[in-house]
Amino acid sequence: MTASGYPPARWRHLGVGLTGLVAACAAQNGLPFLTVSLRAEGLTLPQAGLLVSAPTAGLVCTLLLWGALADRYGERLVLTAGLAIAAGALTGAALADGVVATGLWLLLAGGGSASVHAASGRLVLGWFPPEQRGLAMGIRQAGQPLGVGLAGLLLPRLAGDGPGGPLALLAAGCAAAAVLVGLLLRDPARPPRTAGAVRPASPYRSPVLWRVHAASTLLVVPQFAVAGLAFDWLVREGGWSVAGAGTLLAASQAGGVAARLGAGAWSDRVGSRLGPLRQVAAAVAVVVGLLALVAVLTPAVLGPGAAAAAVALAAVATVSPNGVAFTSVAERAGSAWAGRALGAHNTAQNLAAALTVPLAALLADGAPGYPAAFALGAVAAGAAVAVVPGRAAEVPAPPLAAVR
Repeated sequence: MTASGYPPARWRHLGVGLTGLVAACAAQNGLPFLTVSLRAEGLTLPQAGLLVSAPTAGLVCTLLLWGALADRYGERLVLTAGLAIAAGALTGAALADGVVATGLWLLLAGGGSASVHAASGRLVLGWFPPEQRGLAMGIRQAGQPLGVGLAGLLLPRLAGDGPGGPLALLAAGCAAAAVLVGLLLRDPARPPRTAGAVRPASPYRSPVLWRVHAASTLLVVPQFAVAGLAFDWLVREGGWSVAGAGTLLAASQAGGVAARLGAGAWSDRVGSRLGPLRQVAAAVAVVVGLLALVAVLTPAVLGPGAAAAAVALAAVATVSPNGVAFTSVAERAGSAWAGRALGAHNTAQNLAAALTVPLAALLADGAPGYPAAFALGAVAAGAAVAVVPGRAAEVPAPPLAAVR
């Protein structure tokens, strides 16, 4: 089936799903921009790292559940409910008095917003033909750098009186996205099931999907080592102001968007998800390794300009593999398993993210310092190169939804 069999409405659904992902990712991944504010209130860097990772820990607890619900009840209901829960929890976090209460509310916010990761990928699978899925998933996955970029522009500027104002803004974003999803989104058609037909076999009988999960999980380490510490490093050791560092990281997310779109379009053109994934992983290892080297020398030797260039390049490179990996997972899992497979994929990724930020913060706050934290990410990316399955494991993806 070619793209002519899929109506133009697929782009509207992609846009609505992207909006939900932007709002969710701003809440899940934008909290590192509040580390300076949190530390000004007396928290250590490891304590702030635990708060920053709380939404990610919430994601880990609920992704598989949201994926199963999306497979059974559809994307619209799951997205609306999850974003509404996130909006309420972020409001609670904004009003909370005390670190423990704030952390618990952030945990719940992550649990609710996890619905976006489990369900919005199914929209791409159902609404788009195979020859457009890499690009479409790249657009969908651009929600992460876009959300982080918006957070970088807005949150540091609102955090002068503490984190309450920024958290309220994040709550409003999730609430607005829930309303848009409820009004504009429709579930894609699913392949008809014949009475008495055998249920689709589990895609986990093959090691390929397990290896894609593992490689993507390893690639989360450099992504979150950079995302979690770059802002603090630029301000404390790189010679940048709070507003300047936030603006730099926000601007670098535009490059992250382009990188995800480019990787997705590249995978469509070459007819492979795994080959581009392996090559991008190698590039991430090199770029993050360079950032670790710059962190050893800056600012005494190289100065703030080199710090900015290294961080921007790493911020772009580390987000680029996600769309291709998600497309590979969705296509291999098929319509019957896509929600659960994407939920499992995100669970592994976010478990790694929840562990990476506090661990990297401990390294950065101790004797090893920021260079060791960034080097950890480079080593993990190098390991991912070896874990990505060979191209021989790849099979052409058939269309997975009926003509609309």
